[in-house]
Amino acid sequence: MTAAGLLLAAGGGTRMGRPKALVVDENGTPWLSRGVEVLRSGGCDEVVVVLGAASDQARALVPDGVAVVVAADWAEGMSASLRAGLEFLEDTQADAALVSLVDLPDVTDAVVHRVLAAGADRAALIRTTYDGRPGHPVVLGREHWSGVRAAAIGDRGARDYLADHALVEVECGDLATGRDVDTFD
Repeated sequence: MTAAGLLLAAGGGTRMGRPKALVVDENGTPWLSRGVEVLRSGGCDEVVVVLGAASDQARALVPDGVAVVVAADWAEGMSASLRAGLEFLEDTQADAALVSLVDLPDVTDAVVHRVLAAGADRAALIRTTYDGRPGHPVVLGREHWSGVRAAAIGDRGARDYLADHALVEVECGDLATGRDVDTFD
């Protein structure tokens, strides 16, 4: 089985004051580069980055060997990025997509590894939890891609689809908080 890492980084980051794909941490590492490395080190066979806002600038921060998809309708919300990424993956050999967000700076490769170890096959539907709170990454087996794309509306991503289907939850609160960062405060 093969798992593709799908890093969603298309949003405008209005609360952040800039697109999150352009944010650089205190050590000078772009969140985009860090997110790709976490997915690679965690066991994803390939990584695809979905860009939108400031895509030309952000593309320069994407490491070599990583596919880039631009979600033209990125302003519609996270669902636009998710749909664009899953549509791109349809033409690959991936059995599952491990979906993560660029604004999760404390999520590490250990989280990705644990979630993938729960079974990233074509039927997989796996959600990471942090102290019982749902979060990312989420694993979507290929059998679910068309349903997720059809259900993804606005900024909800796959939330409604996951709520309507049996899934496996993988607790990772011992590894990270899984909280997305929306401001520099």
